[in-house]
Amino acid sequence: MRLDHAAIAARIPHAGAMCLLHEVLAWDAQQIRARAVNHRDPGHPLRGTGGLPVTAGIEYAAQAMAVHGSLLGDGRPRAGRLASVRGVQARTRWLDQADGDLTITAQRLSGDAAGMVYDFQLHAGARLLLQGRASIALLPTPTSP
Repeated sequence: MRLDHAAIAARIPHAGAMCLLHEVLAWDAQQIRARAVNHRDPGHPLRGTGGLPVTAGIEYAAQAMAVHGSLLGDGRPRAGRLASVRGVQARTRWLDQADGDLTITAQRLSGDAAGMVYDFQLHAGARLLLQGRASIALLPTPTSP
């Protein structure tokens, strides 16, 4: 099942320009593959004076993970925090210099009500730009009084 930008925005706690993903291309219980097209936008919210650093790709991956968690759960946004990133390997310095759209893949390695761990990769075409592993700590769901 594909999701467009509006469906993604309804599933994550990011709004406006900070909702970075353009669409979900495919997903199943173990992984998600998404596409982003805004990395060359001069108004990108994570862009610095030199351009959009490759480390911004971690936020793209984290949003893909958030969408995946929502798809596996009840569909509502759930607040979480990036607890750690490990084994990050960057193969470029700037995302805005990449040719073509970005493809973000996140593969779930483990997860429960408290958090999840994913391996992630960002590509532009066949070119690997960034990869690593991220741990997400989910915040407790507020309860009604």
